[in-house]
Amino acid sequence: LFDGVYPFYPQQRKAAVFDISIIIVTVVFLTLACSFLLIVPGIRGRARLYWTLRVLLSLAAGVVIVAVQFTGDWERGWVRANTSYKSFSAAAVSADIGLHIGLGGLNVTLRGAPPRQLNETIDYNEHFAWGGGADYERSYGEGLRKGLPTPILYVAEKFRARSPCGVQQQYRSAGRYASIALWVAFCTWLLSNILFSTPALVYGGYALLLTGAFLSLSLLSFSTVRTSLLCPIHFGPLALHTAYGGSFWLTLAVGLLCLLAGLTVVLLHHFNLDLLKTFFDLREDLAEECPEMTQVYINPGCTGRGL
Repeated sequence: LFDGVYPFYPQQRKAAVFDISIIIVTVVFLTLACSFLLIVPGIRGRARLYWTLRVLLSLAAGVVIVAVQFTGDWERGWVRANTSYKSFSAAAVSADIGLHIGLGGLNVTLRGAPPRQLNETIDYNEHFAWGGGADYERSYGEGLRKGLPTPILYVAEKFRARSPCGVQQQYRSAGRYASIALWVAFCTWLLSNILFSTPALVYGGYALLLTGAFLSLSLLSFSTVRTSLLCPIHFGPLALHTAYGGSFWLTLAVGLLCLLAGLTVVLLHHFNLDLLKTFFDLREDLAEECPEMTQVYINPGCTGRGL
């Protein structure tokens, strides 16, 4: 024993808060946004508002498309239950057990209610990856050797390849195809920004429509796992049920935004091209298009010839 408890964790591990990949993506897009805000005062007139609206909305869509690749809350669920804590021990704890599923793996969270029980702080967040060449069985084996709490191992065991549930292959395939669709959506998002900087604005609208279509395809791919029956995860009389998480709904919102913006650009191109050019700061001033002659000079030698 280590101070009266089993020596599984001599130094208590803390729950993860942010993924480093999400931080990198956020910092990159925030740098681009701040750089643009520095040059906004140099834009004159109403074009300043139009530029700000276009750039910030575009960057917001881009950061979501990339960041949701690394988030772990496409599907999530919580349950509070009284459950055994460690193997070879009859001690039970009251805890909140959470399951967070992403495109490349899952996180199992265990938080004590209250946090301090059995002479230690119960606050765990363990990640088990299956995407990107990760070995889920190895991660699960390391969890067994480290002596993770029983609720975490119980939930993680449901997603093993050898489990009778067979859900890992479903989530692995759905996550892979959803990730591919998201990367294609990111490419079409880049293409739309390039096309919007040219006079061919309608093609930028088409690129935005493709972006929204591929975002919808990624959502459709991930939602296929909900069509099959999943193994129940029971803790006594209670069951852990999952539902779509924040990343799923955020991707849906950005997809609808891209579809709406692309459709608006296409419609304006066919029905009100001047308004579209004004919004994208491509409409020339009428005074430059049709200059008026304020003074007229007549040759006196030609007036008598009827010219």
